[in-house]
Amino acid sequence: MILDSFRLDQRVAIVTAASSGIGARTAIALAEVGASVVVGARRADALADVVEQIEAVGGQALPVAGSLADRDGMATLVDRTVAEFGGIDIVVNNAGGSMPRAFPDETEQAFEQAFHWNVTTAFNLTQLALPHLLERPGASVVNMASVAGQHASRGFAAYGTAKAAMIKLTKHLAADLAPKVRVNAVAPGAIRTPALEGVLNDDLEKAMADGTPMKRIGEVDDIAAAVLYLASPAAGYVTGECLAVSGGIQGSNLEMGIPDL
Repeated sequence: MILDSFRLDQRVAIVTAASSGIGARTAIALAEVGASVVVGARRADALADVVEQIEAVGGQALPVAGSLADRDGMATLVDRTVAEFGGIDIVVNNAGGSMPRAFPDETEQAFEQAFHWNVTTAFNLTQLALPHLLERPGASVVNMASVAGQHASRGFAAYGTAKAAMIKLTKHLAADLAPKVRVNAVAPGAIRTPALEGVLNDDLEKAMADGTPMKRIGEVDDIAAAVLYLASPAAGYVTGECLAVSGGIQGSNLEMGIPDL
């Protein structure tokens, strides 16, 4: 059965920034198809809720609370995973984010922070996990990019550049780690996450939907399904790719109100 190729039984996955939104739904989805999942983020209480949801679908999960902004935090995540489950098959580098800002108002610090949080974190975790990934046939890394890294829009000089670097890192790692470890990326568009819900209203949602060929905002399930595909044996002949899950947008689907200089 073709559906069997999406199963992840006996596999161990790490998902970063997994306390809510895309990370939480991805962790639960991986557990739903059989993976044991280690979820990392700062908030222990939110991680406990994700673990509860994973256990409710019959899965196994380990929460690792702490900062993932530095290499030591990522090393702890890897060490705890191996100690609990004996190895690593899948890494989902979901940590990232940055607020849009007009270029004249962007700061050097914010620009470098966007790169570090969106790219360096993925570099650190992938490198630290690599010795364990190499021991597991069919190992896979999935990086969370963004359509902001594929298309130019005003206000995204920092975030878009960082996500473009994430896409390029994905391709270089795919070349470096083939054939033993596949490395791919997912590029979400506008997705209904807690962060977006915090600013969303009916008028804003309609404007974003009208600016999207599929005429709706994306859901976290849309992204989790794409990550599951790329992490699973179903994508066993796929590496170095960036899968856009964006409703067809070719730039920002919302006018940011940044005027001409």
